[in-house]
Amino acid sequence: MSSTAGRRAEDPWSPEEARTRFRAGWRVPTAGLCPGWTQANLLCLPREYAYDFLLFAQRNPRACPVLDVTEPGETAAALFAGDLRTDLPAYRVYRDGELVAEVDEVTAHWRADLVSFLVGCSFTFEAALLAVGVPVRHLEVGRNVPMYRTDRECRPAGRLAGPLVVSMRPVPAELVPTAARVTARYPAVHGAPVHVGEPARLGIADLDRPDFGDPVPVRPGELPVFWACGVTPQAAVMRSRPPFAIAHAPGHMAVTDARDAEFQLP
Repeated sequence: MSSTAGRRAEDPWSPEEARTRFRAGWRVPTAGLCPGWTQANLLCLPREYAYDFLLFAQRNPRACPVLDVTEPGETAAALFAGDLRTDLPAYRVYRDGELVAEVDEVTAHWRADLVSFLVGCSFTFEAALLAVGVPVRHLEVGRNVPMYRTDRECRPAGRLAGPLVVSMRPVPAELVPTAARVTARYPAVHGAPVHVGEPARLGIADLDRPDFGDPVPVRPGELPVFWACGVTPQAAVMRSRPPFAIAHAPGHMAVTDARDAEFQLP
């Protein structure tokens, strides 16, 4: 199914209803779905790597804000009452850092020693941006958000190291301060931008060739604005090559049972 098939930008479903559809095979980027409900990145690692990732996340909180962690083998979480193996729209499976499968569910790949991490997602603050008149281009054009590897290295931890990954949203120049102010109120889901303007300063050569997701147009009078991205853990998996990992397919998030407002500062 194409990345835009079945998209409903203002979907009124509950998280449970969305997860039921994902379990039945509906594959779609989740930006704009279930407005008001928090979305999260997923990373599942063998127990022997769990502490390394917790330390990696603690040292890189802008990119890896951990919202919840399971016990080994658990298939649900306090923030996610569904099944982590089946209730996301798409998953990636890694072996020794190599992507070996992108699938609709991972029951056959599941292991009893996997610890699952739910990591904050910038989709959580997009409704707040729209509410103050800041456009969200990937929603406008019905695409996945563009994501890029940068030349900024995360602080390593244990056996994990890798580059910062960022998401990009074009913002009219006069609204950049507003976008920064609004998103700074959501530190648990990446917070304020990490960079505004010239992509080359992040080592990004071409905005039309994202490493993950889809390109979106940057129109005259707009600046590319970059936020830390929860695909950073997958970049660390690719670099550090743990023996096994499961993650969400970029842009295809876990729709949790938490409310966006829970992660907004006054």
